[in-house]
Amino acid sequence: MKITKVETFLLHVPVTRSGIHDSMHQVTHWGAPGARIETDTGLQGYGYTGTHAHLPTDRLITSCIADTYSPLLIGQEIPQGDELWKKLYHFPPAQWVGRSGITHLALSAVDIALWDLKAKTAGLPLWKLLGGDKNKRIEAYNTDGGWLNWSIEELKEFNRGMVENDGFHGVKMKVGSPDPSRDIERIEAVRNAIGPATRLMVDANGRWDLETGVRFGAKLKDYDVYWFEEPLWYDDIPAHAALSQRIATPIALGEQLYTLAEFRNFIDAHAVRFVQADAVRLAGITEWWRVANLALENHLPVVPHIGDMMQVHLHLAIAHRSTTVLEYIPWLRDCFTEPATVKDGYFLIPQSAGAGTTLRPEALSKYGA
Repeated sequence: MKITKVETFLLHVPVTRSGIHDSMHQVTHWGAPGARIETDTGLQGYGYTGTHAHLPTDRLITSCIADTYSPLLIGQEIPQGDELWKKLYHFPPAQWVGRSGITHLALSAVDIALWDLKAKTAGLPLWKLLGGDKNKRIEAYNTDGGWLNWSIEELKEFNRGMVENDGFHGVKMKVGSPDPSRDIERIEAVRNAIGPATRLMVDANGRWDLETGVRFGAKLKDYDVYWFEEPLWYDDIPAHAALSQRIATPIALGEQLYTLAEFRNFIDAHAVRFVQADAVRLAGITEWWRVANLALENHLPVVPHIGDMMQVHLHLAIAHRSTTVLEYIPWLRDCFTEPATVKDGYFLIPQSAGAGTTLRPEALSKYGA
């Protein structure tokens, strides 16, 4: 099976209630720059990454796919191993200008499309191709009701409904307000709304310094917070290590880490307890699997970062032993032929061949940018 064509696509999909805020970002749409790879057998593979739907930078990603990686792919056979991934990952001109960032996001879309093709060729869902168990249960936690631009009453109503009506066993909310006492008030309100049996996670999106993180983090045990996500600036390993020693609540992070080496450095420093590897920030499924293996070797759970990239991460969560819990955000649901779906607090097991990334034709006409 040889690659005959590589096309790019770009989706901009509205987010919940037309706009969401966390401590660092304000987003109205979610971007999905991607690649569609055709073969001489007629099969097509789809892969994509996730962005803030900023058109100029999204076009840098699709341009990297079309102009840098596509010429390296045309005419190549789809390998069983990672030979083609290594060729793209170590392509000297691309590696020279960036071992993470734009080139990694572009490579992630390509790698996911290649894995989608491998699974479709085998006639299997990707989770099954990777050795997953159809009886494994992946618990869902909902992140789409904890935004900083929501009032306390909106937080209480939405999260209570997620637990009582939709069966979610966990919810995550944003923190990182200019006045941390406001965040404590919001945490208390949500904890009271969802009850003591539901997992509650908080996410500061890298907003605070170490001392603020220590003062705020010391209070989280009073509300049985399951983890404290991205409390400090993304690259500050020593500060995260110090914080993990000074508060009781475990630290989660990883959505801003782009390479296996970065994860290794955090893990070696004991600066992370929940590893939030993201296949569309790393160089695709191939590098995600290596990070998940590293976490497993260090007895750390992997809880993939989603944004709204549930499709491929659901397959990976089923397949890899390190993962039992997965984030839920539904922004891109109607873009896919078999969207990731939660019932009674658990993800349904995908049945279609591939990585779950096949787009509905109307997705491009409706959301194409």
